[in-house]
Amino acid sequence: MIKIFGMKTCPDCTYVEEQVKGNGQYEIIDIGAHVSNLKEFMRLRDNNPAFAAVKRIGAIGIPCFVLEDGTVTLRPEKAGLHPRPKKCEGASCNIDGSGC
Repeated sequence: MIKIFGMKTCPDCTYVEEQVKGNGQYEIIDIGAHVSNLKEFMRLRDNNPAFAAVKRIGAIGIPCFVLEDGTVTLRPEKAGLHPRPKKCEGASCNIDGSGC
């Protein structure tokens, strides 16, 4: 099973979540739903080199995918999904409108 860490208020996360609805191959973990989910994500983010680039720019690093072999990636394509198109109108997590 592929774990997906995200939040309901993140447009990139909701875009990914729509793709996996009803698919038992994926588990959505909403880091805003409970502190235990946030702690699990923070342990991963604090200790995994996959987050180095996003931490440098002050991003959160969601959606985050933990593949079945334990590999951590921030690229939806690596989990068999599509990223949110770059030219999307509407909400973003970053002040500059670039995404999460």
